[in-house]
Amino acid sequence: MMDAGRHPNITLLTYSEVEAVSGYVGNFTVRIRKRARSVDEEKCTGCGLCQEKCPTKVIDTAYEAGMGKRKAIYRPFSQAIPNIPVIDRENCLFFTKGRCKLCEKVCPAGAIDYNQQDQTLEVQVGAIVVATGYGMWDPRQLPQYSYGLSPNIITGLQFERLVSAGGPTGGHIVTAEGKEPERVAIIHCVGSRDVNAHPYCSRFCCMYSLKHAHQVREHTGAQVYEFYMDMRAFGKAYEEFYERVQEDGVIFVRGRGAEVEVLPDGKLRVKGEDADLGRLVSVDVDMVILASAIEPQPDADRVAAIFGLGRTPDGWFAEAHPKLRPAETATAGIFLAGCAQGPRDIPDTVSHADAAAMQVVRLFNQGEVTISPTVAVVDEAKCVGCGECILACPYSAIARNLRGKAEVNPALCQGCGTCVATCPSHAIAGLHFTDEQIVAQIEGLLEGVLV
Repeated sequence: MMDAGRHPNITLLTYSEVEAVSGYVGNFTVRIRKRARSVDEEKCTGCGLCQEKCPTKVIDTAYEAGMGKRKAIYRPFSQAIPNIPVIDRENCLFFTKGRCKLCEKVCPAGAIDYNQQDQTLEVQVGAIVVATGYGMWDPRQLPQYSYGLSPNIITGLQFERLVSAGGPTGGHIVTAEGKEPERVAIIHCVGSRDVNAHPYCSRFCCMYSLKHAHQVREHTGAQVYEFYMDMRAFGKAYEEFYERVQEDGVIFVRGRGAEVEVLPDGKLRVKGEDADLGRLVSVDVDMVILASAIEPQPDADRVAAIFGLGRTPDGWFAEAHPKLRPAETATAGIFLAGCAQGPRDIPDTVSHADAAAMQVVRLFNQGEVTISPTVAVVDEAKCVGCGECILACPYSAIARNLRGKAEVNPALCQGCGTCVATCPSHAIAGLHFTDEQIVAQIEGLLEGVLV
C-alpha cells in the first residue's frame, strides 16, 4: 500500500465512491464522489494528535468488528494509506451538539476543516477493474447458534481482532470476563453450504478455523473442539497444516454443530452430531468461534447497475466464462478481481488480481479493439423513439440520438438480442441474426432431414 501511495502513476482516492460510469472500452467516463473528511489532506501530517486528544469514543463496527472502540476522529486502520484521519460527523460533538472543537485546537498543522464539502470528480479511463471484496454474513439469521446472546460467542473475524497484537486485548485470547478460556469450540460452515443461508462453500473458512485452533492451543493451552462436516484443505501445504493441528491435540468432531445454548452460569453448551460415532454429542465451553459465511457486499446490486455487470444466482458478479475468461465481464474493458467474483482465499485472490491486471495491459498494448460483428442495429425509419430498448438493454448500449431515435453503441453492445425482442416497432435487428437468416437456417436444416 505504501508503494502504491508513492507511485507517480497511481492516484489513490480514498473515502470516495463511484456514482456513475458512462462510455465504452478505452473511453470510460467515471464520476466519483470524494466525501468530505473534514480534514485538509494537503495540510495534515498524520501526527495523530487529534485522535489522541479526542474525548469521544464509539464502538468500531468496521475494522475492530465491534470488539473495540475508536475516536470520533480516526484513521480506518493503523496502516491506512494515506495516513490522514476522517471525522465521523454522526458522533463528533461539534457536528451533533455544536461544541468541543478540541481536534482543531490541538492540530499543529491547522488541518481541521469543519466546513469541508464533498467533491465530485470526473476521470477518463480506458479500463476498469472491480475489486469490491466481500461482506460477512450475520450469524443472527440462524438463531440456533445464539450469536448476540453472549459476548463469548464470536465470529472468526472477531477472533482475528482478539488475537491481533494491535487489537482490543493486545493479542491476549481472553473471554469477556477477562479470563483465558479453558475450553473453546469452533463451528464450521455457519451460513455456508446451508439451504437456509448460502448453498455455496465460502472456501477459506476451514483453513482459518484450523489457524484459530492452533492459535488458541499455542496461546492458552485450552482444549479445542472443531465441529466440521468435511475438511476442505485444498491449497498448497494446507493438508500438512491440517495434520499439524491434529498433532496439537485439537479434537475434531465430524458433524455439523447444531446448536449453541447459553447456560445460566454463563457457560456455553455446544450440541452437535458425531457422524463417526453415529450419535449426538455435547460439550460445555467458555468460548465459541463461528466460522461464518462470506457473501457479496450489501451494495452489490447498486455496483452492478453502475458498471453494467451481471450477477450469478448467489449474488456474486458474473464473469464472461468461468473457465476461459474468469477475470473478464460481459462488458468489454471491465474486469473482476478477487472476491467480487466469488469466494477466494488469499493466494487465489492474488492470482486473480494478476490476471485482471494483465488483461488491462493486454488491452492497452493492442492499440485498437476488435468489436464483435454480432451487434444490434436500428432502422430509424421504423423507430418511434419509445425508449423501451433503452430500458431493456443490460449493457447500457442504447441511447437516443439528436433525432430522438434509438442508436446502438457497437463498442458496448454484446449482441444478446434483448432489444430485438423488446422493440414494439420491430425496428431493431441483430446483425447476422435477422429473422430472414434464422428462417433460412431452419429451412436448410429441415431440408436436409427430409432428404
